[in-house]
Amino acid sequence: MIFRNIGTFAIALAAVMLTVAGGPAFGEERVKSVLIEGNQRIEDAAIERVIRTSPGDAYDEKQFSDDLTAIYEMGYFDDAEVAVDREEDGAIVIFRVQEKPTVREIRFSGNRVYDDEDLMDSIDISTGSILNIYRINRNVRKIESLYREKNYHNAAVRFEVEELPNNQGDLEFQIDEGKKVRIREIELRGNRSFDDKTLKKAMQTREKGFFSWITRSGDLDPDVLEQDVMRLTAFYQREGYAEARVSEPEITYEGDWIYITIRIDEGPRFGMGSVDVDGDLILPREELLEMIAIDGEEWFNREVLRNDIMMLTDLYGDHGYAMADIHPETRRHPEKDAVDLVYNIRKNRPVQFDEIHIIGNTKTRDKVIRRELHVHEQGLYSGTGLRRSVRNLHRLDYFEDVDVQTVPADEPDRLNLEIEVEEKPTGSFSFGAGYSAIDRLYMMGAIEERNFLGRGQVVELRGQMGRRSRQFSFSFTEPWLFDIPLSAGLTAYRWERDYDNYDRDSRGGQVRFSYPVFDFTRAFVSYGYDYSDVSEVSDAYQDRIEEGTFKTSSVTTGLTYDTRDRRINPTEGSRHRVSHQFAGLGGNVGFNKTKLELGRYFPLFWEFVLFLNAEGGYVRESGGKILPDYEKFYLGGINSMRGFDWRGISAFDADGKEVGGEKSVIFNAELIFPLVRQAGLMGVLFHDTGDVYRSEDSIELDNLRRSAGYGIRWYSPMGPIRLERGYILDRREGEPSGRWEFSIGGMF
Repeated sequence: MIFRNIGTFAIALAAVMLTVAGGPAFGEERVKSVLIEGNQRIEDAAIERVIRTSPGDAYDEKQFSDDLTAIYEMGYFDDAEVAVDREEDGAIVIFRVQEKPTVREIRFSGNRVYDDEDLMDSIDISTGSILNIYRINRNVRKIESLYREKNYHNAAVRFEVEELPNNQGDLEFQIDEGKKVRIREIELRGNRSFDDKTLKKAMQTREKGFFSWITRSGDLDPDVLEQDVMRLTAFYQREGYAEARVSEPEITYEGDWIYITIRIDEGPRFGMGSVDVDGDLILPREELLEMIAIDGEEWFNREVLRNDIMMLTDLYGDHGYAMADIHPETRRHPEKDAVDLVYNIRKNRPVQFDEIHIIGNTKTRDKVIRRELHVHEQGLYSGTGLRRSVRNLHRLDYFEDVDVQTVPADEPDRLNLEIEVEEKPTGSFSFGAGYSAIDRLYMMGAIEERNFLGRGQVVELRGQMGRRSRQFSFSFTEPWLFDIPLSAGLTAYRWERDYDNYDRDSRGGQVRFSYPVFDFTRAFVSYGYDYSDVSEVSDAYQDRIEEGTFKTSSVTTGLTYDTRDRRINPTEGSRHRVSHQFAGLGGNVGFNKTKLELGRYFPLFWEFVLFLNAEGGYVRESGGKILPDYEKFYLGGINSMRGFDWRGISAFDADGKEVGGEKSVIFNAELIFPLVRQAGLMGVLFHDTGDVYRSEDSIELDNLRRSAGYGIRWYSPMGPIRLERGYILDRREGEPSGRWEFSIGGMF
């Protein structure tokens, strides 16, 4: 073995040799010089700093022993001794050391479950460390413990040290992972009212099944098993077994299998008796009882009881009674297994918010945050207002995290509110590309700042260039004009498009306003002016599309209802919008256009989200003016009917020619699911249906165009990336089978 250890330093001191050259000295003897020998990596200066003997000192064997102790305690040496060479003019003191070997390289072999980097992170030995048998054995146990966390309970770890020159060694941990130990049987004892199958469905821990390599059934996670005890207890308490007890699981390991035993004491089942409220009532008793849900239960249900307590706590909190005590009192009927329930309520003193402190915002101004709050300084406490405030701050999408805490103020009936935010980039650039019948390959880009100068203002510059189109636009939005929730904005644009049957060169602008009128609902109005030149109309469409200059002066009004939990990658909530545009206030273009959009996100199991969307539109000419083709409806592309070319779905006139429609409908269904949740990588399966119609055509919902496909969406640190493939399910002659589309975004 390249190294050796000394049990105790006392043995080393007992072995100190004093080699004396010459005869005994008479009178006071002095140290002539001090030498260090045997060290290879540890410098002389490092050793000299810990010893006290120096040239010119009186000869002192006790000091030599103390110096040996100091050298040994440095931890770098297996052995140390002192020798003395006496000469006529003084003693030469020599400290001889033997350095401990060090680790040059650490290797792992036999590991498949963990890679080398994970194993290195689990140990406390690194290259350059002292080779110490006790420390190595301790890390062997650490690695074995790491394997046990993944149920490799039979994993065995050995080590070998390869001796190298210069008192070094390579350390190798040799790992025999063995087989993964899985759950073979979960035995439930004591259950009489419910069979094993019913109770095991309430648990997340599962016995090994045929598809365990997919479902991970049979894996033992101690934390999940501990939660299963609570799940079983909650199951019984929901079914009226208020006194049910579930024991801690007994886990037995036998070879490659795990056996789990869970003991259950069901106790009696209690029916639901009478329900009442008592104490400080802020509403009439009848109204409170109508709000309580447990009164409608057949069996005493602790989960419903907890929900009622939370409901009453929120109700009193919204009236300022943040410290209200809701104490349920159960009274058991002696003649039958049923309980009467009384909610004893003590409202205590009303609580007010004293001060609101905002922490962590280095860019966003305080007033931008405060105006989203539904609670105010010197105002009454409101639990609902707090939750709405947090939701609003998340919906701004300015912050990575929002943490809200209430802390006691100087007075007992007051609280301070601390809002700590972690800001994230709000400026973005986006880049996208696609393929369409108009442009073939086209590219688009945009630069946007959603929190300009920390004021919450939105500034956007957008452009798109292709072989046959060029689009440029600039917009600015102030969400709180005059420090009230009146949103105002303006847009200016220049578009040049070469359609299949004509060219259009347009420029114009828009001024818009919106204001909240109901909860989650905003009314909006905008005025827009567009100046378009239409030219190069193909011969086949000369009788359908008019050349010349078209001036559109229009007003658009509508309502938007938005309850999504966040604007990017929402998991629940709705977004509905209805709008009506009237053109004809001037110019030679006149029409009425109505649009309806309905969208809803439904959270499902395993973090899956179902998104359903429906849209419809109708436009008609008005005032004897012109309804241009570009104001009619077409479908197709990544934001409407995937798999079809942009504007690939149109109506047909009497001659069978493709024209814009006066009516359109579209339905989208998406199943969004996590692929790598931590990295923001999501998968999507979709089905799109829709079509476009002339004004005289009937909408046939059972004969809509259809497409379906799949895609990947990555909500990366640089922004959202979409890659989606759509397939046309009712392909017609001349249409492609489908196509890929993608868009890329980034943050700055």
